[in-house]
Amino acid sequence: METRGIEQMFDFQRLPNDRFILLLLLLYSPVGLCLMLLRIFIGVHVFLVSCALPDSIVRRFIVRIMCSVLGLHVRQNSPRLRDKTARLYISNHVTHFDHNVINLLTSCNTPLLEGPVGFLCWARGFMELGQGVGSRTELTETLRRYCSSPNTLPLLLFPEEDTTNGRTGLLKFSSWPFSVSDSVQPVALLVKRPFIALNTPESSWLKELLWTFFVPFTVYHVRWLPPLSKEDDESHLEFASKVQELLATKLGVISTQITKADKAEHIKRKRHTAAQTAHSSKNGFNDLGARPRTVAQGFMGTSAGAEDSRVARMVQQVKEVLPDVPLSVITRDLLQTNCVDTTITNLLEHADQFSSEAAASTPSAPAKPAASSSLSVMASTPNLKPAAKSFGRSPTDRHMTLQERKEALYEYARRRYIEKHGLNKEDDL
Repeated sequence: METRGIEQMFDFQRLPNDRFILLLLLLYSPVGLCLMLLRIFIGVHVFLVSCALPDSIVRRFIVRIMCSVLGLHVRQNSPRLRDKTARLYISNHVTHFDHNVINLLTSCNTPLLEGPVGFLCWARGFMELGQGVGSRTELTETLRRYCSSPNTLPLLLFPEEDTTNGRTGLLKFSSWPFSVSDSVQPVALLVKRPFIALNTPESSWLKELLWTFFVPFTVYHVRWLPPLSKEDDESHLEFASKVQELLATKLGVISTQITKADKAEHIKRKRHTAAQTAHSSKNGFNDLGARPRTVAQGFMGTSAGAEDSRVARMVQQVKEVLPDVPLSVITRDLLQTNCVDTTITNLLEHADQFSSEAAASTPSAPAKPAASSSLSVMASTPNLKPAAKSFGRSPTDRHMTLQERKEALYEYARRRYIEKHGLNKEDDL
């Protein structure tokens, strides 16, 4: 599969960059605010009507007309391809209201995977699975039993598990939805809106609803695709990739290997970068500017005693890996990164500032202690830069424990020491 930059798959700012469109939006703002207030009032009536009427084609038609007044226009292509016997619909994910829109065309249930349960879950149109579902295996088994039960509505699942802007590519499909049923009906969803972005990361569904009421309209194009069945020799992952490729082709986008976890990590890095930029512009650049860092947000809401205890614990963890780096330097960097791994990497990349100090403070001793001391010095010298630069950036490294990282750093220093002094691997260091 082709993989495109993650930046192009999400809109990280709501307002447009084009000055002309921004001017039009500014002129439209008074009208948009009036529309939003009016639509909030109408939206309450839409909710009451949808609750009062029984689930039927009449109810869906009435609610669909009322949603048009709210600015939600729903169009469907190839409705004859919709299989009335299908038990599982698979769709790409663009907005927080995709399941509500498809529900205006056909009755289906979408389980709530994350978020509060109870009235809010029901009011948003999700199906509550109960409190007993704790893992994906239990979730899959519960949904499989649901699909096998007679007289139940079809399921609508979003294998991307998170939203995109819908213009560039699809997130990698998770395989677990395809283990619910061996036959699925793909649904291609295309959403368009003037002036502003369809969604932004970390924006709540309530904010997205208010923006939907603010803009003149949001158009949902729902395209039904022919049902697909899993082959006998085909795994669930291969089946998921096949459906992903089909939806990407129909939408005119690409299928990527970017996952929901990759999106979350990218958002976290952007947040740290933005905070570091603001901090640097206010206080100037620090002397260890290897990576973007932020002021430790976790310290802001704690008492002084809890803060000191936490910092001391993190400092001790870093000191165990890099014993020759001064405590003051470790503490200063930790207060900016709030991350043990990032601090270790930063200090390794700037170890030349501490290597001379560590060498000067190393006492003379017999051969074996000297060798051990040399290894500890080497662990904080620029010779470890190649390892530091790639350290923690692959998915495998990011899941390593602190002890595993310490062992990896020590093993790297040991190999460098053996190569430098021409020793045999069997020699006792």
